[in-house]
Amino acid sequence: MISMLQVKRKHLSTTMPMVSHAQEDPVECDDLSDEFTLRSSPPHLSTPVRRKHNDYKGSGKSLHERSLNNGHDHIHTKGKLCECPLCGKGFSNCFSFRRHKMAHNGEKPYKCHLCGSGFLQISDLRNHNWIHTGEKPFKCHLCRKVFSHSSYLRQHEKTHTGEKPYACQLCEKTFNQVSYLRKHEKIHPVEKCYECHQCGKAFSQSSGLSQHKRIHTGEKPHVCLVCGKAFSQSSELTRHKRTHTGQKPYECQQCGRAFSQFANLRRHYRTHTGEQPYECQFCGKRFSHSSSLGRHEGTQH
Repeated sequence: MISMLQVKRKHLSTTMPMVSHAQEDPVECDDLSDEFTLRSSPPHLSTPVRRKHNDYKGSGKSLHERSLNNGHDHIHTKGKLCECPLCGKGFSNCFSFRRHKMAHNGEKPYKCHLCGSGFLQISDLRNHNWIHTGEKPFKCHLCRKVFSHSSYLRQHEKTHTGEKPYACQLCEKTFNQVSYLRKHEKIHPVEKCYECHQCGKAFSQSSGLSQHKRIHTGEKPHVCLVCGKAFSQSSELTRHKRTHTGQKPYECQQCGRAFSQFANLRRHYRTHTGEQPYECQFCGKRFSHSSSLGRHEGTQH
């Protein structure tokens, strides 16, 4: 039986050209005078990086793989080695940084042969393929419910264990899903030091301000290759592409129904939980959807 690791290796060997040993460029650690060789990078990622970090004494160890070089540097610096010049995000190893740069550039080297959707990582492509096959290989050992993604199974299992591993750093309230934590964090005030000079709206990150400015300039750099429609943000283009591919990556853990947008899944969850967050200001009646509240207020009051 062929293992998943063998499949990955076969895929990488056919999609990423290898750098020959004659072309290998050494990278030297300035603390240790050790040499590190980039053996398996694609040519456009194989430029060596020489780092200065003389505040630490050498250990005399010699490493030869790029991946070990990343971890080796981290021993000396104890922090973020690479910072993205576009958004300021920091990374502790150069492999993660290079993959992050590919996301900025819109590079998606792994393509679905059925619908043409592209992905940054091979694991994302593998998960996507299950949308076409309907395969649900992940089963809960407590209730035998099945899921198409391991992350869905992990989230589901917390309903049995009561585990809430995601804690708010400000008030220490805990949640069983990171999405619930992110929603909760919005109730706490956040310093917003990046301000738009045209309308005064402020943002906590420079990337948020950069995206916001496109509202004023009308810039729409993200173009759909299928129909030519343009968008100001890459996330809008990603959602739009699903109208062509039929992709529905957001699946309800309760009933298995899938949705193309996370917002639609969130609204759907309320049919299971009974949550009614929208209240009529006139009579106090509550509704699970804002559209239902709007219809009620328009016809009854």
